[in-house]
Amino acid sequence: MKVGIPRTLFYYAYSPFILSFLEELGVEVVVSEQTSKEIIDEGVEDAVSDACVPIKLFHGHVKNLFKKADLILVPRLVSVNKEATFCPKFLGLPDMLENSIPDFNNMLEIRVDTKGKKRELFKICLKTAKILGKGFLKAWKACNIALKSYEEYCQRMQEGALLPLGIESQDKNKDIKLGVVGYPYILYDSYLSLDIIKKLISLGCYVITPEMLPERVKKEESLNIKKLLFWTFSNNVLRASYHFINNRNVDGIIHVTAFGCGPDFIVDKLLELECKEKNIPFLTVTLDEHTGQEGVNTRLEAFVDMIKIKKARKEAAVS
Repeated sequence: MKVGIPRTLFYYAYSPFILSFLEELGVEVVVSEQTSKEIIDEGVEDAVSDACVPIKLFHGHVKNLFKKADLILVPRLVSVNKEATFCPKFLGLPDMLENSIPDFNNMLEIRVDTKGKKRELFKICLKTAKILGKGFLKAWKACNIALKSYEEYCQRMQEGALLPLGIESQDKNKDIKLGVVGYPYILYDSYLSLDIIKKLISLGCYVITPEMLPERVKKEESLNIKKLLFWTFSNNVLRASYHFINNRNVDGIIHVTAFGCGPDFIVDKLLELECKEKNIPFLTVTLDEHTGQEGVNTRLEAFVDMIKIKKARKEAAVS
């Protein structure tokens, strides 16, 4: 039995748990190839025209797995905490794929609605294990090992690593620190994000993303936000950004967003207004399947240069 995992959307948030769980069950896991122009084009061919690029991309990654896996995992993500749900396109993803991609008859659809309860998570793991022909004890052991793998992954990210990009550590002594916020399936997909994070590091910046902040730190920012949003990933971006703004522990914030994303449009406006009020340099980089590398590089370089000039003037005034 080979189970295919599309390398996008949920992959960049929960792959340490998913991969560890399936491997511990004794299932062969096949991950789709790295995002490429061909995969995006394949997705655009079948996805509805008004879908955002991450959803189009998911279609392409599913098609990339057609001849490589017996089953392809397509979770119906509903909730992982009590406060919010996922974007409507996440909730309806299995239905979209079933009606958009011809002859897609090997979907492994799993409904994920835990509301933050480990008991509900185990029920989902047990259901998945039974579908794959595994028993209770196997599922129990695999779930616990997967949770440990996920916790270790989160700990390493909080220590400064950017594991999805293959970056084991960063130099924390860099003069410029930037908060780079966005959904994990945009930030950590090198092709889709046009390698924004690596570009910033090459420009001499220390990059901090939402996943590098402890959950406790982000939860504390709830008191500073008048009203949380309805979507899990959006709240994660919002809390991390407010932490950067209120603690002034970064020199600027870059919001990386996908064109056509409704929830992110609200997040971006809130961040723009908050940064303007607190005098924090802010840049929005909007991406879609047509965005060019050189244009993004020019904007990043100009943003970093502006921050360097601002810091130099401030230091000169103090001295």
